[in-house]
Amino acid sequence: MAKKKGAKDTTVEEKLRALYDLQLIDSKIDKIRTIRGELPLEVQDLEDEVAGLNTRLQKIQDEIKTLEDDVTSRKQEIKDATAEIKRLEEQQKKVRNNREYDAINKEMEYQALEIQLSEKRIKEIRAKVSTQKDVADETKTKVEERQNDLNAKKGELTEIVNETKREEDLLVAQSTEAASIVDDRLLNAYHRIRGASKNGLAVVSVERGAAAGSYVKIPPQRILDISSRKRIIVDEHSGRILVDAELATEETERINNLINNLIG
Repeated sequence: MAKKKGAKDTTVEEKLRALYDLQLIDSKIDKIRTIRGELPLEVQDLEDEVAGLNTRLQKIQDEIKTLEDDVTSRKQEIKDATAEIKRLEEQQKKVRNNREYDAINKEMEYQALEIQLSEKRIKEIRAKVSTQKDVADETKTKVEERQNDLNAKKGELTEIVNETKREEDLLVAQSTEAASIVDDRLLNAYHRIRGASKNGLAVVSVERGAAAGSYVKIPPQRILDISSRKRIIVDEHSGRILVDAELATEETERINNLINNLIG
């Protein structure tokens, strides 16, 4: 960066160059933060998805456990009913009249029906358990896949943060140095325009007779005024500060070389 001067001691051309330098540097910082900014969102989305899948898997496993407990309970009911039938058979041998015999027989039939019902229920439960285990296996596979994706994204984010932190710190320092040349009023205007712009551009060059990114032609006399670098000129359509193409080319090459040399 050029030797520092106080903002009041600089010419309009020096301020324009400093403003354009500031724009170039801030755009580079924006790019780094945009790349980094998307990855944390992707990581967060994957973390949420993995958490959701694990919650779903836990619910399925809990349901399988409940169903398997139900099978165990039904088996015990069959065992108890079978034992009760045997007891009733022995009791039936000792009855004294037909009424007692019929009562015991009816109870035995009831226990036999309970056994059939439990056996039927066990088959239904086992079928459901089989289905739920298939769903659990599919969910486990999805968890593993998403976890692998998450690990990869986290690694990518860590790598980018490590790679870009030094560059970002250098750029921020250069941005601060460029800003020191510009008076507060102009610097505030730069930040205000940048904040209102979707792409963060507050200072643009004139290209093919129009402000960069605009199709609205600038009058020839105004282009001459911009090229003279005697005063700060704002595009009446976009509200952005304008610099001539030659200055833009010179500063772009200089800043790129400076940053490349600093980063090494």
